[in-house]
Amino acid sequence: MTARSIRGMAAATLAGTLAITAAACSNPGAGASGPAAKDSAVVGIAYEPETLSPLLGYGKDGNSKIFDGLLAFDRDMKLRPALAVALPTVSADGLTYTYKLRTGVKFSDGTPFTAKDVVFTYRTILDEKTNNASKTELAALKDVRAVGDDTVVFTLDHPYAPFAERTVLGIAPEHVAGKQDVNSGPFTTKPIGTGPYVLADWSKGEKITFKANPAYWGGAPKVKKFTMAIIKDDDVRATRLRSGDLDGAILPPNLAKGFKGDGARKTYEATTYDYRLVTLPTHNEVTGDLAVRRALDVAVDRGAMVDKILEGAGKPAYGPVPTDSEWFTKGTERAHDLAGARKILDDAGWKPGPDGVRVKNGVRATFPLWYLSGDKLRQDHALAYASDAKKAGIEIKTQAGTWEVIEPRMKTDAVLAGGGSPGDPDFDQYLLLKSSLAGDGFNNMGWYDNPVVDKALDAGRTTDDKAARKAAYDTVQRELVKNPGYTFLTHIDHLYVVNDRWDGLSTQVEPHDHGLASGPWWNVEDWTPKDAGK
Repeated sequence: MTARSIRGMAAATLAGTLAITAAACSNPGAGASGPAAKDSAVVGIAYEPETLSPLLGYGKDGNSKIFDGLLAFDRDMKLRPALAVALPTVSADGLTYTYKLRTGVKFSDGTPFTAKDVVFTYRTILDEKTNNASKTELAALKDVRAVGDDTVVFTLDHPYAPFAERTVLGIAPEHVAGKQDVNSGPFTTKPIGTGPYVLADWSKGEKITFKANPAYWGGAPKVKKFTMAIIKDDDVRATRLRSGDLDGAILPPNLAKGFKGDGARKTYEATTYDYRLVTLPTHNEVTGDLAVRRALDVAVDRGAMVDKILEGAGKPAYGPVPTDSEWFTKGTERAHDLAGARKILDDAGWKPGPDGVRVKNGVRATFPLWYLSGDKLRQDHALAYASDAKKAGIEIKTQAGTWEVIEPRMKTDAVLAGGGSPGDPDFDQYLLLKSSLAGDGFNNMGWYDNPVVDKALDAGRTTDDKAARKAAYDTVQRELVKNPGYTFLTHIDHLYVVNDRWDGLSTQVEPHDHGLASGPWWNVEDWTPKDAGK
């Protein structure tokens, strides 16, 4: 999870308007507005990025469409070659990764891709002047160098088991991005890459339009124009899909079920690492109290949230690791225990006041909980959480706002946030829990500070011994039972409703960042119109 991913981009953020104008969907899907061109598609997503530069984090988990990484994930989340011709050769000590590159690949401006672009990309990301919030995921990288035009050698200063999975990030062209300010230059909004699509237009708050790269080394996509309409509000997104303005959209379960039985559309369900949690800032006089955090952790009815809010499309979350992952620590599940929550608070001196709200040393057990405007799932989670807390004597005041409103308040106010990254536990847990990252953008939003967890996080990322790593992340998860800096609520399955006009659609196991790089359009370059050839 990146600093930005906890609020929902593909290393990105959640700035968007309530709805899009009619012009945002220049090629509406089949429906009330008439049939779309056979080789174009418009989909509705909830969030848009702040940048399209991989140097700043865009597409770091792959599928960026404009860019390719050295490697990519297939449908089953297995690594496969992309700009590299094969998986890397790794030295016996785990410190050297050697990649052989494809020859003949060109950036969309016609300039040849070479090893120097790879070196430029990774060195720039690690530069202290570069505002890439997830650069700590490359902290093990000691050096990267080119050997001729077609070989790149990475040297690590300690073994880092998931390093190859970090080489799915897009490669930027040195001849363009290297000649401008990495944080604010035009490349951040008008990128050039080697990917299957090129950026045609970005109307911020409305849409991002891509057109097929006819010279793509993997073959020109059959979907020639692909538009992502930025529609922040869930209800509006569903309405636009039903009216025919969209060919597909991500929807919460209660809205997706409205399309059940629609013969013209199919629903795709993607299992995910995406969780919803409540941050419990240590700088708040109520949430900073360990007893309050522990009480809330057992007062919440996670099962009811899965059943009633997600309508079964998900599972209870007890930490960042899903319960069906090999990295999940058995025995860390927490049962709904309202009586236990009340006892924790009683024992800690939080006594019920005349109105039922507990008080300790003159401090009322009340605090605000922010959620993102227009996000029905977050709203529903926030309201259910507040309801459960009230039964234990804790008053939570839910409030909606944009990230521009919420971000300045995160040090003291609770937030209904999200996160999650598949592939390796380090990707998500380090940025979420490491004490040194508190206050670093959207990293460690709760200002969690636990020396035992810090030590375990470092141990988990500095060895490639799986048993030792499993022990480290077991320690993290057990510590979250003793000292929860967040209340983890649910892991959410993503639901997408898409017009049934193409072949080749599928989903992957998804991170929290969804929309641009995930969903059935993770491989849109491989879609084929169903009536192709007729």
